[in-house]
Amino acid sequence: MKIPTANCVTHLALALALSSAIVPSALSAQQSKPWEQIPVPTLHPFHPQQPKRIELKNGIVLFLQEDHELPFVNGSVFIPGGSRNEDPAKLGLVDLYGQAWRTSGTEKMSGDAMDDLLESRAAHIETSGDSDSTALSWDSLKGDADQVYTLAMDLLFHPKFDDSKLSLAKQQESTGIVRRNDDEGEIASREARKLVYGDASPYARQPELATVAAVTVNDLKAWHDRTVGGKLIIAVSGDFDSAQMEAKLRGTFEGLPTAKPLPPRHDTFNGPKPGLYFINKQDVNQSNIQIAGLGTERNNPDVPALAVMNDILGGGFSSRLFQTVRTKLGLAYAVGGGYGYSYDHPGTFRVVVMTKSISTVDATKAAEAEIAGLTTRPFTEEELKRSKDDLLNSFLFLYDTREKVLAERVRLEFYGYPADYLETYKTAIEKVTIPDLERVAKKYIHPDKLAILVVGNHAEIQPGLDALNMGTAQPVDITIPMPAPAAAMETKQ
Repeated sequence: MKIPTANCVTHLALALALSSAIVPSALSAQQSKPWEQIPVPTLHPFHPQQPKRIELKNGIVLFLQEDHELPFVNGSVFIPGGSRNEDPAKLGLVDLYGQAWRTSGTEKMSGDAMDDLLESRAAHIETSGDSDSTALSWDSLKGDADQVYTLAMDLLFHPKFDDSKLSLAKQQESTGIVRRNDDEGEIASREARKLVYGDASPYARQPELATVAAVTVNDLKAWHDRTVGGKLIIAVSGDFDSAQMEAKLRGTFEGLPTAKPLPPRHDTFNGPKPGLYFINKQDVNQSNIQIAGLGTERNNPDVPALAVMNDILGGGFSSRLFQTVRTKLGLAYAVGGGYGYSYDHPGTFRVVVMTKSISTVDATKAAEAEIAGLTTRPFTEEELKRSKDDLLNSFLFLYDTREKVLAERVRLEFYGYPADYLETYKTAIEKVTIPDLERVAKKYIHPDKLAILVVGNHAEIQPGLDALNMGTAQPVDITIPMPAPAAAMETKQ
């Protein structure tokens, strides 16, 4: 929590004094509510500027989005395969790969030399890894676009993975592992995900010091050779001529072998074992509470109704969770959440409550009551209208540039969704009714199938967690395993 400075306290005292002096006029304004008389215009039809899509004979897909507002060109290559495809004995490989790929450079130019050149051009080339993909991206001024593109393609096709850069990446990754239990919020999110998916799930497992140490330069090379042969998606946006850019991209990618798709996944998702779980963190004076369960996939036709239900439950200042747990009861610093959905696997249902140690039990009970209330407390027309407005208005900010629309279009392509998904999703939200909300709440909200995880200071949680009447809290071990040699050395000392 941030402690106010002396100046902040002074300003706060002044604000309180002024507020007490203007209470009558404020109350009068509140009673008349003149802002409710301001007409709200109807939203314009949602028809985002779609990029040009080109599929090559080898299966590689190109997207071109011209935008001449500024003299910049941005590009990216998305490559299927991410950390969920790692060997369990070498977890962390993709993170290391994402770092060392860029910092090592190419056969023609070291990563350090590339840094100097790009800095002189105010340009960037970056590499990264994610759970289901890796990526190469670049950006530059229009005048430097050809040179930066050539550098990026050299890095894509002729990387030179360097032992010293891998060692540096390992040091950084190991530092993150050693410090992963510093923040209670990070702990809570990580361990709640494990409760939902299982410790060994590709969507919850985590790198350890031993698995990071096991990664070699040859592993990075093998990963690169295997994944770059997949179904690449190349996206370019900015100030360029589409015909010329298409010709350039065809010259680079059209001659590559036929893309090899990744084998289909057969992951199992059973959801958490219901119950109460606890992690004792003695250096904090607050609790992070996570109420977690299994969600669904984004292609589920019930997602539009679930999105509206989520907004009503925990989507903002007017949500039920915020209005009850924080505003009315004063039990939380922050509260929110909802029923999650991911693109190609079930997301998680997650409600998060941050509260003082002494409020842990009351805040948990209040949040549980709001979750259960989705199936017992009637939805109102006011809630329906507000939440639909929230979601529909958010499109103005989520897709207000051609570059954002391109990024979403690439995402839909990557996961196999139809090109008009955004338009149909928006239309479906507009059609959600109260009976729809009641139906999805009864279908998906099952309080008896949820796990409750508390990360907090056991000594300061009063009353204790047994007051939740859920039986003895199951302790969660977050000990960081030490590699065998280091553990042996510590024993000798």
